[in-house]
Amino acid sequence: MPDRKETKYIVIHCADTKATQDIGVAEIRKWHTDPPPKGRGWSDIGYALVIRRDGTSEPGRDLDHDGDTFDDIGAHVEGYNARAVGICMVGGMSKDGKPENNFTPAQFKTLAYTVKLLKQRFPSAEVVGHRDIPGVAKACPCFDVRTWWASVK
Repeated sequence: MPDRKETKYIVIHCADTKATQDIGVAEIRKWHTDPPPKGRGWSDIGYALVIRRDGTSEPGRDLDHDGDTFDDIGAHVEGYNARAVGICMVGGMSKDGKPENNFTPAQFKTLAYTVKLLKQRFPSAEVVGHRDIPGVAKACPCFDVRTWWASVK
């Protein structure tokens, strides 16, 4: 699998899980790689990084097994994967199954740290939420990423 040639976007996602669900890369990888109808049948997890409820970051997609999950072409935004890095935050769903910004302060701290590092590596990349991509009809990641990023950079 060739590495991504350009990085125009850093896309923030949510796992669409309740605040009580503490999952990570292993569970999401299973959702993405199990064959349909249980999973998506992909070759690996779609995201470069997953941020757990306690703020721990776990490396995701590394198809070329070089230890750099930020250079691989992901599977997180159809039509944008070859130009985007995907970060997934665990959470984003209320108790009654509706979109909700229920992320922890530790998750936002890790997200800020990670995005700042990625902006050093990819200075021209735009920081956006999944919902900010044209044609995406989702609430993901359940908060305004552009406003958040402007407040932390």
